[in-house]
Amino acid sequence: QVHLVESGGGSVQAGGSLRLSCTAFGYMFSRICMGWFRQAPGKEREGVAAMSSSGATSYADSVKGRFTISQDNNKNTLSLQMSSLKPEDTAMYYCAAGRLYSGYPWYSPSRYDYWGQGTQVTVSS
Repeated sequence: QVHLVESGGGSVQAGGSLRLSCTAFGYMFSRICMGWFRQAPGKEREGVAAMSSSGATSYADSVKGRFTISQDNNKNTLSLQMSSLKPEDTAMYYCAAGRLYSGYPWYSPSRYDYWGQGTQVTVSS
């Protein structure tokens, strides 16, 4: 059984920074793809960033240069460092884990089998 727990969300003013963490329980970081998604009210869940067990990273165009995804295999933790935050970054952020090899692209929720409960990020102008 895989269990993902996010932390680190909160409220911040535009231009500020937050760091999200996701700890995986019952899962070994090998041959998997881990990702961060977000969902704002009334909008579809969208991929923010992803990282494979080999270290390859992918980012949505909207966050490139501002967000950094990283992984600590020893602690089974995935992180998302968010800087230069904008009000449009406001959303519930979710951690997800899925298979390394899939017919779905990294930004498709269908690629991922396990999801955390989400952590809220609110950016005020």
